[in-house]
Amino acid sequence: MKPSRREFIKKAALLTTGTGLMSSSWASPRLSPNERINVGLIGCRNQGFYVLKEFLQTGRVNCLGICDVDQTVLEDKAAELKKDFQQVPRMYKDFRKLLEDKDIDAVIIGTPDHWHCLQTVYACQAGKDVYVEKPLANSIGECNVMLDASRKYGRVVQVGQQQRSSPIWEGVMDYVKAGTIGTLRKVNIWANFNYGIGSLKQEDQAVPVGVDFASWLGPAPDRSFNPTRFHGNWRHFWDYGGGLMTDWGVHLLDMALWAKDISAEPKEIMAYGKNLSFSDYSRETYDTMSVLYPTENYLISWNHTAGHQSGPYDMPYGVEFIGDKATVVADRGNWSVKTGDSNDTEQAMLEAAKFRKKSSHSDVGNHVRNFLDCIASRDKPNCSIETGRNVALYAHMGNIAARSGDGKITWQAERQSFDNSKAANALIMPQYRNAWKLPSI
Repeated sequence: MKPSRREFIKKAALLTTGTGLMSSSWASPRLSPNERINVGLIGCRNQGFYVLKEFLQTGRVNCLGICDVDQTVLEDKAAELKKDFQQVPRMYKDFRKLLEDKDIDAVIIGTPDHWHCLQTVYACQAGKDVYVEKPLANSIGECNVMLDASRKYGRVVQVGQQQRSSPIWEGVMDYVKAGTIGTLRKVNIWANFNYGIGSLKQEDQAVPVGVDFASWLGPAPDRSFNPTRFHGNWRHFWDYGGGLMTDWGVHLLDMALWAKDISAEPKEIMAYGKNLSFSDYSRETYDTMSVLYPTENYLISWNHTAGHQSGPYDMPYGVEFIGDKATVVADRGNWSVKTGDSNDTEQAMLEAAKFRKKSSHSDVGNHVRNFLDCIASRDKPNCSIETGRNVALYAHMGNIAARSGDGKITWQAERQSFDNSKAANALIMPQYRNAWKLPSI
């Protein structure tokens, strides 16, 4: 009997599993084209294309199709794939046509947040596994639909929170969980970035040649074209994204949850968010924000101040794990231990060295390899849809607490709604427009 393609992929994966962390990305085992996993990319301009390149560098992947609503982006990326990887994928302007290709095993979704839900659900229905960029979706309700779809159709979904595959953060978690800092009392998170203020205001303009703007808007409300809401800027508007809170928040809040392996949804959220500066810049999401998440045993605190890149410990972003014996301070590049006493700190750093881990791949490269392994094994990936959904709820609820005007909101997980806040509950699910309809799973 001829083996199925799934069985063939599984056998090919066994040849590469366990080798990824020991070799450079370019030195990874190269499989023949017939042994490789076939992928397609939806959303080619920025992060999605970077992720695709990490896929191709494993030597375990063919790219059969790429899709983008901007013809210039589509053609430029196709040329780059041919030059650098000798890959000649089919080009699509409509992602649904890409999903009709039965030879594609998995898709990468690198589109703006407001598209993640529909594209992931349609991919699951088409029998594709999914690597979807973070945040999982642009609303709580959409996250729930995506979770239901992945389970109903039995698909592997990896959310692009690559810190879950990072040796830096794995070392931090092992160190904190070992009890070396004592009882964890509080996790402080900050993310201060220039880009969080958006871009200088401009008048509406004609849609650029080659751009299908109606398809870019998709289920979001209809509106005229403005470059301050388009490429690279869309995440500062509620219809498409959630600003720094959902861009960096899902990465860093996830570390606060991972430290205690929290899978429970938040119960109480207190937030302040305002636009207090840079009035000549175009945005709706907040340049200044603070959010508190009380958990059963410790407090999580989020802060961001857009428009400059400085913060505690002279770090523009970071996570501070405060215990009753010591504090760990971490970012994507390194982590350190503070005790308040130089001698104790020196000893703590020596102890911390035992927990440090390294990899010859980037965090995204490790995340991609984990996903490819799980396509074959059908195991849960490092950032499963359950993990991605949970932290997305934390980030969205921070925004909702501020946007609703309530400042403090409480969440009932059993009902999937907020207590006594019509304004907050109105933000759980977006209203899709025209022919686009949120699937019912």
